[in-house]
Amino acid sequence: MTTPRQFFPRPKISGEDHRVTTFELLFDLVFVFAFTQVTSFMAHSHSAFGVLQAMTILAIIWWSWTSYGWLANQTHVDEGIVRAGMAVAMGAMFVTALVIPESFEDLPGGLSGPISFVVAYFVVRLMHGLLYLVAAGDDHGLRRQIVRSSVAMFSGTALLLAGAIIGGPWQTWLWLGGIVLDFALTYLTSIGGDWRLQSPAHWAERYGLIVILALGESVVAIGAGAAHEPISVPLLVGAVLAIGLSFLLWWLYFDVVASAAEWYLAKATGVRRAELASYGYTYGHILLIAGIVISALGVEETIAGVTLAEPIALFTACALFGGTSLYLFGHALFWWLVSGEWNWWRVGGSTVLLALIPVAVSLLALAALGLVVAVVVAVVIFEARHYAAQRNHLRAVNSEKA
Repeated sequence: MTTPRQFFPRPKISGEDHRVTTFELLFDLVFVFAFTQVTSFMAHSHSAFGVLQAMTILAIIWWSWTSYGWLANQTHVDEGIVRAGMAVAMGAMFVTALVIPESFEDLPGGLSGPISFVVAYFVVRLMHGLLYLVAAGDDHGLRRQIVRSSVAMFSGTALLLAGAIIGGPWQTWLWLGGIVLDFALTYLTSIGGDWRLQSPAHWAERYGLIVILALGESVVAIGAGAAHEPISVPLLVGAVLAIGLSFLLWWLYFDVVASAAEWYLAKATGVRRAELASYGYTYGHILLIAGIVISALGVEETIAGVTLAEPIALFTACALFGGTSLYLFGHALFWWLVSGEWNWWRVGGSTVLLALIPVAVSLLALAALGLVVAVVVAVVIFEARHYAAQRNHLRAVNSEKA
């Protein structure tokens, strides 16, 4: 007869060789849906204020995902009680994503969208804290750190609930304040703290996969933009350019940076390793994800207008050029947080893209999309030449490991 202890074995602490499991990939699929919902929210609102609301939602989603990233690095989440709890959190996160369209503007009839969003999100975060305490085992320092940082979760969620109840313009500012408070209090309670990063390989792979999933949203956006347009030469050219942009965004992250950042993580130990993981990934990567999602919105709007004989709208230009710019700057910031050095090629590319927004509003859709691709291609070429020796050395090291 199966005993409760056999059915729910004690969670195992991960080691240096821990890798991402298929259950984590399944868990992440809910967040793919959430990213799609955020893009749709921005497209529907079609305003700067709507983008602010969408980025607030994205930050809330990101904070949920990255919290479980820490849990999955601590223990094997595809086993025992942690797996059961993660399944509950997965269901709650799907509800959170499902109600995103009603998160700020409740439709008549049914449950309150904003309150449903906050309650489901609270379940996700509460389940994370409880599972993390279980996964910490006999590590009293880690258990104290989890309890100490729970103040941030409860404080931030309280502001979210207040915003959902009050509604109107105040909701946006209370929700923004709530997630910023959660970010800030978590950071303050973690300085020199007792967080553990067991496996740099698992950590880097986990974040690489969420970048891939976000890039998948940019590919879906191409199809969404083309869905109501007849097949034509301009549409096909635009689709090829858009796919090219997704490939370039992938290249910027995975060709060198992802492996080099993992090397810095593996080299560090103890508190320093946890700090690099926190600063560069937990906090730094949100800019990369936000840049991809906003750029995807710009791609969708641009593809939808490739057959029009008029320049793209300012909203479209800001999304396409601004989102890609944010992605490049996020890369430069991430590299600085991990290595202590700025990648000035990417800072320069980010600046050029922002400066080109006034020019873009006078261009047709294909020309605007081609201009964005050209800027990113230039950054890739300059880096490939400038960092050729370092790139070859890193690839040789990785080949030896394999």
